[in-house]
Amino acid sequence: MERANSVESLRRRAQRGFTLIELMVVIVILGVLAGLVVPQLMDEPQKARVVKAKMQIESLTTSLQKFYLDNGFYPSTEQGLQALVSKPSVGRIPREYPSGGYISKIPKDPWGGDYIYLSPGEHGKFDIISYGGDNEEGGQGNDADVGNWQLQ
Repeated sequence: MERANSVESLRRRAQRGFTLIELMVVIVILGVLAGLVVPQLMDEPQKARVVKAKMQIESLTTSLQKFYLDNGFYPSTEQGLQALVSKPSVGRIPREYPSGGYISKIPKDPWGGDYIYLSPGEHGKFDIISYGGDNEEGGQGNDADVGNWQLQ
């Protein structure tokens, strides 16, 4: 009989569920894990924007190199990146210009700003720059500029 009572006692105990302390320990552990993981995940969109900007700059660089191979010069700063979409009508006019241009349109940078084009550039034959998250020259972290000279 005593054995039956102890078995019944164990069954009741097993059916009770978790104690408040056990639940609090689980909540604290989940909170600590969230505190470690969430900040890393929150930074991922910014990293993705930087990667996308670099890819777009690389694509624009390739198009500019094709322009150079066809014409022997890069578009001027005045002609800008628009010279890759339609034949320039100011400055030095390219002789060998494909009917569809070199690209269909100039993309916006991942933060919604325009790419800056300088020719000659401060870092090479030309510079292509995205001003980053703050859309202003300079900046650090999320607001840092991204340029074609940083691609190597």
